[in-house]
Amino acid sequence: MSEDQNLWEAPEQAQKILKEKSELQDKLGAVEGLQADLTNNLELAQLATEENDESVLDQVQRELEQLSIVAEKLETACLFSGEADANNCFLDINAGAGGTESHDWASIMMRMYLRFAERLGFKTDIINLIAGEEAGIKSCTIKINGHQAYGWFKTESGVHRLVRISPFNAAGKRMTSFASCWVYPELDDDILITIDEKDLRIDTYRSSGAGGQHVNTTDSAVRITHLPTNIAVQCQSDRSQHKNKAEAFKMLRAKLYELELQKRAVAVNATNASKTEIGWGHQIRSYVLQPYQMVKDLRTNYETSNTQAVLDGDLEKFVAASLAASVGHLR
Repeated sequence: MSEDQNLWEAPEQAQKILKEKSELQDKLGAVEGLQADLTNNLELAQLATEENDESVLDQVQRELEQLSIVAEKLETACLFSGEADANNCFLDINAGAGGTESHDWASIMMRMYLRFAERLGFKTDIINLIAGEEAGIKSCTIKINGHQAYGWFKTESGVHRLVRISPFNAAGKRMTSFASCWVYPELDDDILITIDEKDLRIDTYRSSGAGGQHVNTTDSAVRITHLPTNIAVQCQSDRSQHKNKAEAFKMLRAKLYELELQKRAVAVNATNASKTEIGWGHQIRSYVLQPYQMVKDLRTNYETSNTQAVLDGDLEKFVAASLAASVGHLR
């Protein structure tokens, strides 16, 4: 009893422990639900076999396949260990050198991550987008809203390489393009990041792009630069300059937090791929469409020949392999 009293004398610590308890209960509940569904389906399959009922057996097969998918996602979610893994997140994509070809690759990556978020049941909002001159995008920022969004996306940070026959090259030559991804969590109020106003430069400007569904074209866009680190964030998704400024501050706090996490990771011999040159020797994953079909993660060696599925957002196995590898390195 005395321990409980001491706990409630520190409300912030109590809130943190209750949050952890709730997350563990959710995971245990999900496992118990899977076990119950599996048992029910196996019993139903046994009865259907005894009665030679093919239609029920087909139904059980479909149910078991769906349970397998749910179990794999739950297994991956159990690998989340960071204090911000349960949070929403921001995802930046920046095209590397190479002009139109790289801009097109960046837009393909944007579509891939929007599809991945959709597969996981997350909501997305494109809060900043700079279009390429001829095709694709130079850069974009996507906000991903959903429980454990950061946990699911954080291992995507790094440089991604595409090899294909270029649709922009009349000679039909095989081209290599690069684009980088940087993922950082939206922060809870209990994660303290101190920012001195004298360290900031705040600029307002007219939004770029064609406007329409995702990006407005008023003078409400805001860019905030953190001078000590040279980290810049920008938001142009709302017509209200005040709302864009508030969202940009969230992004800056999140980036500074992620930068601190990366510094800690470097201290234990990890790499900070998202802050290196967007080019040869720094990529985390290769997407080869010509002369053969292969997507390979260079950190885990996990690969698949189903390139179209990956580009359509089928990234769960890549995430699971990366998380499993990171847990192994920490042991």
